Amino acid sequence: MTARCALLADGTAAVDAAEAIGLARLQPGELDPLAATSRGAGELIAAALAAASGVVVGAGGTATVDGGAGALEALRGVASGRIRVACDVRTAWEDAPRVFGPQKGADPQAVTTLEERLDRLARTFPRDPRGVPLTGCGGGLSGGLWGALGAELVPGAELVLAAVGLERRLEGADLVVTGEGRLDEQTAAGKLVAEVAARARRAGVPCAAVVGCNALSAEDARALGLEPVLEAGDVRALEEAGGRLSSLFGAG
Repeated sequence: MTARCALLADGTAAVDAAEAIGLARLQPGELDPLAATSRGAGELIAAALAAASGVVVGAGGTATVDGGAGALEALRGVASGRIRVACDVRTAWEDAPRVFGPQKGADPQAVTTLEERLDRLARTFPRDPRGVPLTGCGGGLSGGLWGALGAELVPGAELVLAAVGLERRLEGADLVVTGEGRLDEQTAAGKLVAEVAARARRAGVPCAAVVGCNALSAEDARALGLEPVLEAGDVRALEEAGGRLSSLFGAG
């Protein structure tokens, strides 16, 4: 398969790990977290580093829980300190199998096996990722890059929102509309939607969300600063909400 990366004007590169090892690349019957490897992400990072002074890696959305073991094989000999990892959640290394394993096809027995694998792998790194926030992203890809290659881990939401200038855009805004595929308990663990809502709240701007699936109660969504929350397939609710917002803001 072919995966892309971006070369940026400042001489660095951006890599989305999911381009090479993404969950969306597989059909439900193809999910196999015990066998899936992050090597493709490592190959993509290596290619980006060959053409750039450094690389930012988006670690979310992978189909793997190998702690970055495959990626590290592909990155042997690569100079350390040239990688920044944009982390989509604050989840720690040892929690990755339990939190992310089931959505990648792991049953309870497989989750236990993956936990044991990550525990053994962590002991081989110069830096131990266990207990460190942000090291569980991408099934531990972020922790592997941090523990073995000295990569810098940064909250991805903050990185993206700084790049698009959200604070400036909030000035004088009447409403923020955000969204993601699935709104659930992981949203509050550092996901972009939660950070957008928090910043909108601080600026005194209401924040609505349009999502593919909403697994949060109305109370939990309001606690995040999201109201209303609409599922994209609920046409009637979208029309009703559109009418309310049009009346509120005087839009046509």
